[in-house]
Amino acid sequence: MSNNTVKDLTVEDTVVPFTKKNTLIQGIDESRLSQSVAQSKQSIIDQAEQIKKIADQSDEGLKQALCLIAASTGRLIISGMGKSGHIGKKIAATMASTGTPSFFVHPAEAFHGDLGMLKPSDVVLLISNSGETDEVLKLIPSLKSFGNKIIALTGNENSTLAKNSDAVLNVKVEREICPNNLAPTSSTTATLVMGDALAVGLMHLKDFQPHQFALYHPGGSLGKRLLTKVSDVMHTKGLPFVDMADSMHKAILTMTQSTLGVAIVLNNGELTGVITDGDLRRALAQDIDINTRTAADMMTIVPITISQDEMLATAEELMRENHVKHVLVTTSENTHCVIGVLEYFQT
Repeated sequence: MSNNTVKDLTVEDTVVPFTKKNTLIQGIDESRLSQSVAQSKQSIIDQAEQIKKIADQSDEGLKQALCLIAASTGRLIISGMGKSGHIGKKIAATMASTGTPSFFVHPAEAFHGDLGMLKPSDVVLLISNSGETDEVLKLIPSLKSFGNKIIALTGNENSTLAKNSDAVLNVKVEREICPNNLAPTSSTTATLVMGDALAVGLMHLKDFQPHQFALYHPGGSLGKRLLTKVSDVMHTKGLPFVDMADSMHKAILTMTQSTLGVAIVLNNGELTGVITDGDLRRALAQDIDINTRTAADMMTIVPITISQDEMLATAEELMRENHVKHVLVTTSENTHCVIGVLEYFQT
């Protein structure tokens, strides 16, 4: 029996951390590495140029596809094999989140029972770069018997798929950017871009609005911005109110105590102006003696306000456009009745 033993491998034996920049290129010819980086960058340029050519030839196909989908009372069903299938799943997800009910069906699964998920009113988008993918073509007789409209997303407008479709989205590319012109690269990029273009066209055709988008994205920061109202997140406690006749000394104390960096100036209980940190800095820069001034002397007469019922996303856009970090919140009935303050960075 051999006395040789197998050493137990530890993390240190198998993982060598990249502690130095040179570690990344040990054993690699630096000249060849530089050429590879240049090749990678050129591939991006080449794909962009090919995509532009596709845009120049896509008018009629997009027009027909948009009309078919927009006129349908059903869903958009997407199917494709291999890489086309992966792209198809992404297109379906984009469509579903932008107002076009859609889902992906694997062609092999569809041929073995999943066709039962389709309704005659559904439009079917079949993806095949060659237009001759057997698993995809097998679906056509059944789809035609159901009465489904078919859109071909293909790189071969003379293919069997294209000839048996009601609309053709031509995504033919000159070549794959793969050095061997074999791996699906340019063709899959073109397919993805055309899918996005179709989704954008449908959004425009349906006048799809941000508040509708929010309904399909209730989670995360995006959902919060689009679904949250100003009244949900505004500051309401200890608001820094001052009267227009109050001294600036009192106004500054009020601003300091509130931590919001503003003083809301009222006249008979109604909004008449606002004083901000910026107003104070500008006054000091101009050597204005604020100790002899009142709130009315220093205030901005037309403050930026927003209704409590507006959406948070609208308020953020208002603050960005006006380059301010605070906005005064009023009731929906009275634009001179301040009930809160919204800070840009509080969300």
